[in-house]
Amino acid sequence: MESVHDYVSLKFSEITMANWAAIGSIILPNAGGWANGLYFAGQVRKDGDKAWYDTLKKPSWNPPKWVFGPAWTVLYSGMGYASYLVYEECGGFTDEAVLPLTLYGGQLLLNWAWTPIFFGLKDFKLAFIEISVLSGAAVATAASFSNVNKTAGLLMLPYLAWLAYASSLSYYIWKNNPKEIKDEKKQ
Repeated sequence: MESVHDYVSLKFSEITMANWAAIGSIILPNAGGWANGLYFAGQVRKDGDKAWYDTLKKPSWNPPKWVFGPAWTVLYSGMGYASYLVYEECGGFTDEAVLPLTLYGGQLLLNWAWTPIFFGLKDFKLAFIEISVLSGAAVATAASFSNVNKTAGLLMLPYLAWLAYASSLSYYIWKNNPKEIKDEKKQ
């Protein structure tokens, strides 16, 4: 029979054997999303009053606001784990990993930049241009990941699908909200 000390020592060793690289790879992309979400939350919801986002003309297929947080958490976690698989397959930050992980980092920065452009600057045209560039960078990342690790490439597919959907939302909002409304919202 094991002593309590042996049992606790065993459990502690299991905790310390956690794959911190994988965990960090998942947390990193989420951290930028969470920071954006917290900073710009007042743009989407306000107590008692409608936030400016609520006054925009949006398509009938626009999802409810509560969908965005869980959707992005899943998408960021998937792309983060995909980056970890590439990192592991390449043996760390090696010459083989430079291209796919650089593409990943670049598209992640573009991803994080969309929210301040849309919600901060309220520049819907620039937000659409930015998400179009982001989509291209994400496709390049997914292809590069797939060349290294097929599972990593497949993990990027839900993100690519969401980007296509988000791009169409961004385009609709840009085209259906006159410039005067955007200028009013900036004040």
